[in-house]
Amino acid sequence: MSISIKSPREIELMRISNHLLCDMHRELEKLVRPGISTMDLDDAAAKFLAHHGVVSNFLNYEGYPANICVSVNDEVVHGIPSRDRILKDGDIVSIDAGCIYKGYHSDAARTHIVGKASPEVQKLVDETRNAFFEAIKVARAGNHVYDISNAVADYISPFGYGIVRELVGHGVGTSLHEDPQIPNYHMERRGPKLQPGMTLAVEPMIALGRGDVVWEEDEWTVVTEDGSPAAHYENTILITDGDPEILSLY
Repeated sequence: MSISIKSPREIELMRISNHLLCDMHRELEKLVRPGISTMDLDDAAAKFLAHHGVVSNFLNYEGYPANICVSVNDEVVHGIPSRDRILKDGDIVSIDAGCIYKGYHSDAARTHIVGKASPEVQKLVDETRNAFFEAIKVARAGNHVYDISNAVADYISPFGYGIVRELVGHGVGTSLHEDPQIPNYHMERRGPKLQPGMTLAVEPMIALGRGDVVWEEDEWTVVTEDGSPAAHYENTILITDGDPEILSLY
């Protein structure tokens, strides 16, 4: 395993990449409402990226055909935008996106409620987000990668939600996916030691039912096996000498 330590120059480039992504997420959130298609969100993302002179790091990644991933209800991740997929009141929609700025990647996901959802679905979305913020409390130099994993699991387990095991967080930098992998479930070992300059995508993926998932025929869209709703919340963080910096929030 080779985990890259970013220089101050690289960190600044990643900061810019992630700030652009944060701005894009804010713009996309304003569009989430009943009656729009998931492709409308992809079109808006493409327009934003072009305006700022950056490109999607998802488009054509291992053949992925869109600028962003838009996953609805039981779709956990990697939902492909479509003109035919129209959002309706009560849906939950997760938008996973990233861009490349001067060779450096950003990666972040948000799950939104379309209109008004049931209280149990609203709680799922809220607690998935909360799990991220609980996890990064231990994302400090001297701790270990799997301390983050265990913190997510410790927070989520009491709610009885399913933790997706087949998909994990990861390092990010000059590639979208770098070492190390960061599971969201309990690990027996502690994993590599966290060091200042590491940049990591921490991303709880949580289901209202079981955490078992399957891939649909498009070979991209990951759905819960039991059809239960799922939520996804992700940010790119920087390990520092103190508290972690959330690069994709500012």
